[in-house]
Amino acid sequence: MSTCTTASRDLDEPLAGTAATARTWLLIEQPGPWGAKALTSSHLDPEVGRALEAAADGTGVRVALVRRPGRHADRHGQPRRQVYIAHTAPGGAWLRGATITSPDELLTLDFAALGAGVHGGFGTPHEGAPLALVCTNGKRDRCCAVLGRPLASELALSGEEGVWEVTHLGGHRFSPTLLVLPYGYAYGRSTAAEVKEILEAVRTGRVVTEGCRGSSAWDRPGQAAELAVRRAAHEDAADALTVVHTRTVEGDAPRWEVALAHVDGRRWQATVVQEASAPPRPESCGAALGSPARMDVVAVREVPAPLG
Repeated sequence: MSTCTTASRDLDEPLAGTAATARTWLLIEQPGPWGAKALTSSHLDPEVGRALEAAADGTGVRVALVRRPGRHADRHGQPRRQVYIAHTAPGGAWLRGATITSPDELLTLDFAALGAGVHGGFGTPHEGAPLALVCTNGKRDRCCAVLGRPLASELALSGEEGVWEVTHLGGHRFSPTLLVLPYGYAYGRSTAAEVKEILEAVRTGRVVTEGCRGSSAWDRPGQAAELAVRRAAHEDAADALTVVHTRTVEGDAPRWEVALAHVDGRRWQATVVQEASAPPRPESCGAALGSPARMDVVAVREVPAPLG
């Protein structure tokens, strides 16, 4: 049976520039089953879920539910649950954790400050393994369950300590998909061996670009441009590059000029064009055929650093 993932893979749809955009992630442990819109269709109080969505709207914070890999019995009640907050901007990335007794405690957070990278003393710095968040929500798309859950289980059984299942990362057709924190790079079509390589790189402050969808800290043109510059400059240090700005260029197709800066002073300009993927393919299982947008980097050039 054909799925959205087999169609995307067979058509060699590019991954770059397809990551979810969020400079800060709020992750709430919620065991049990998840519905398609997990914040309001799980054992999390839907009123709290709606309030969290509203509080995060427009702040640069994305809220998601997580659970440990394994069987998910339909049990109510969770005396204490883990919460993580991660900010992903290069040079200012942080990951902090806490345990709470009730998710409504999170409604007192300053979401605007979190989106700007100010944690306000929440929890304590996470000093354990990097987090590998594997999308497994089959109610959003069956590929996420069929491909994501085995990946999460294999990683956990192999001894990787930071593995969690997560509700939704977008891009079902790239399953299995995952987000790695604290740096916020997303990956698609990943195997357990590849994830282990990605996590080993994170432990030493590096980024693997193979199979990478982009950094959630940037908009989608910026994601594609940053990965292209990394490859052109052979740069894998996580904090090395910053997207300075993305400027829209008038034309027949959506086009952007993306300015990027290196911590050593070098500068690049990348031209990104949005194209419609062809031939048509389903963006998720059961959906009508469509032409998802792709971000093509058509030029990368190093430019002189500004004076002063």
